[in-house]
Amino acid sequence: MTAHDSGGPVFSGSATASFTATPRAVFDLVTDVRRLPEWNAAITKVLERPAILEPGAEWLVVVKPAGMPSWRSRSRLTAIDAVHGVFRHRSATDDGNPGYVEWNWQVVEEPAATRLTVEWTLHPRTFWRKHLIAPWRARVLRTREVPDSLTALRRALSTTHA
Repeated sequence: MTAHDSGGPVFSGSATASFTATPRAVFDLVTDVRRLPEWNAAITKVLERPAILEPGAEWLVVVKPAGMPSWRSRSRLTAIDAVHGVFRHRSATDDGNPGYVEWNWQVVEEPAATRLTVEWTLHPRTFWRKHLIAPWRARVLRTREVPDSLTALRRALSTTHA
């Protein structure tokens, strides 16, 4: 989906998955920065992580999507609420580019399972990112990277809480 904000086009998407693990187990794994490479299909390494996960905390990872060179991505936590299953952060390349991605994770307990919904909105700010990189990245997130990550998250939860 493409929309526009004052800085140009934005690209957004979402995905939802159900898990047999408890809401707390799902939330704890999604918010464990140290374990991101275990289940996030594009993150290969955590370079820096905060001592305490609270709004304003930052972490630095190496991102390597399929078919692309790797880059460093810095995320800043904007909201975290374990009771309500809310985890939000803003990520950007660590090279000063003004573009960024907003991520929103929501964990909800349902009668038969735990539902996790992840939403993302890309905000490209430079010519090449607006017209080439962001449309490609949005498609890869929607069709491959996020679905692969949710599958790996399910696998990680089954081995952790078996």
